[in-house]
Amino acid sequence: MPSASPLLLIDSLRFAYPEVPLFDGLSAQVPAGATLVLGGDSSGKTTLLRLLAGELAPGSGQLVLQGVSLQSAPADYRARVFWGDPRSGTLEEQGVQDWLAALPERYPRFDAGALARHIEGFDLHEHLSKRFLMLSTGTRRKVWTAGALASGAALTLLDEPVAGLDKPSIQYLQQALAALAGAADRAIVVAHYDALVGVPWQTTIALPER
Repeated sequence: MPSASPLLLIDSLRFAYPEVPLFDGLSAQVPAGATLVLGGDSSGKTTLLRLLAGELAPGSGQLVLQGVSLQSAPADYRARVFWGDPRSGTLEEQGVQDWLAALPERYPRFDAGALARHIEGFDLHEHLSKRFLMLSTGTRRKVWTAGALASGAALTLLDEPVAGLDKPSIQYLQQALAALAGAADRAIVVAHYDALVGVPWQTTIALPER
């Protein structure tokens, strides 16, 4: 069962783009298991995940992951996080198999057995020898999600993970998230406009419409 103690503390987080305030004193406790960041378009879901990843700097507030503060130990904090954009142009020339093979070096708790299950579940075998630029948007997302779920990262951030996915892949993703919802030592944070069916969310961070 997930621990009662939060893995991630969000304390009085403030952030604004020029003339567009998004968060003003946002506080939340993210436990182990699955957390849903719920909101519509322009609610700030992606921005919040980028803040939690340490990719954006908040105007003020604290983020503490497993007792490690982003503000005081940024490298240690970020080393515990899996985050990225599967649409990123930096992946274009990279081989899928090479990208997956490099993940265990960065994430000590990487689970090769889980990766094999996710490759099977997302039906990725025929794509492993390709480069990312050869993949469809949905297949690229499936590869990235397979790596994210297998990473073992203490904080795994998934932004709109069903975008571009076919129905069998969405069903598999829901099953994979449900299985990880009982994790005692990692938090899976999913940003989406609706709750995915069959996932027992430990908590929900609801963002107001803008």
